[in-house]
Amino acid sequence: MKDLKYLAAFSIPLVAFVGIRYQGALSFATPLYGFVVIPILELIFPIDNRNISEAESNSLKNKKLFDWLLYLNIPIVYGLLIFALITVTTTSLKTYEFIGLIISMGIVLGVNGINVAHELGHRQNTNERYLGKMLLLPALYMHFYIEHNYGHHLHAATKEDPATAKYNQSVYSFWVTSVFRQYLSAWKIQKNLLIKNNLSAISFKNDMLWYAFLQIFYLTIVTALFGSTGFLFALFSAIFGFILLETVNYIEHYGLLRLKTKSGRYERVQEIHSWNSNHVIGRIVLYELTRHSDHHYKTSKKYQILDCHDESPQMPYGYPTSMVLSLLPPLWFKIMNKRIPKEMRL
Repeated sequence: MKDLKYLAAFSIPLVAFVGIRYQGALSFATPLYGFVVIPILELIFPIDNRNISEAESNSLKNKKLFDWLLYLNIPIVYGLLIFALITVTTTSLKTYEFIGLIISMGIVLGVNGINVAHELGHRQNTNERYLGKMLLLPALYMHFYIEHNYGHHLHAATKEDPATAKYNQSVYSFWVTSVFRQYLSAWKIQKNLLIKNNLSAISFKNDMLWYAFLQIFYLTIVTALFGSTGFLFALFSAIFGFILLETVNYIEHYGLLRLKTKSGRYERVQEIHSWNSNHVIGRIVLYELTRHSDHHYKTSKKYQILDCHDESPQMPYGYPTSMVLSLLPPLWFKIMNKRIPKEMRL
């Protein structure tokens, strides 16, 4: 039964389904659940910083159940998106209901879409990486695969990393800098990969061109089937979804800086360069994303066997609660700045 705890991640699309089905005040049920109910539950449930044994880790590592819990997000995300598009284009919605459903769908695209795509994107199996890209498509963030795997994991906790928030940088400023810098970085990385293989930018091997084509094709199909209302719903749901991702990026490495060695190069990424949380609810809803230091330590390590490291900086609250706090910069700075050693402040 312990293995089934990650079914809790499906509670978010379930709540979103209820909101889409019944509309009205329930249109906002998903943000209420994600950013009020879950933070309250995180305060109620005890923190669990235990690590599993090596024997348990070896046993859990190859259990297909954990993989299928990720794969199941694909029909859920796409099925819910189609249901939402049909609803918003065939129902006379009030403006507040339309906005509520955009936010709800955006949360699903962020949590059950991009977050799961992040996990699958680190897998060694090519088919699993393709599944991850499928989940990035409706969030219009397919370039994340390139920038995250070939950029962020190399430059995390440095000034060169678009996805690392600087000390005293607000989340609102970070949204702008991270979104645009990551996209440009993905193009730069893709260009270098093509040059390395003696290929030009205009090549079938240019994934960034394919991503652009697929995302435009997706929006074109949505517009053809569901009109301008469907287009606006898909577009703004995607924007809210990747803004949610960027909020997570913001809290994951906020203010942390890798020091330079005598050679002038940055020290290797260590357990002290990511913010972590052992709050149980956030852990299972986000597929252990909150044990972020161990993920950077070994990127191919599956979510169900990630460990907690004593030396890793710990957030006073879970990730969902911290995301809410980040929206209030003065309060965020007051809570977090004192936790960052002076020599590490980015």
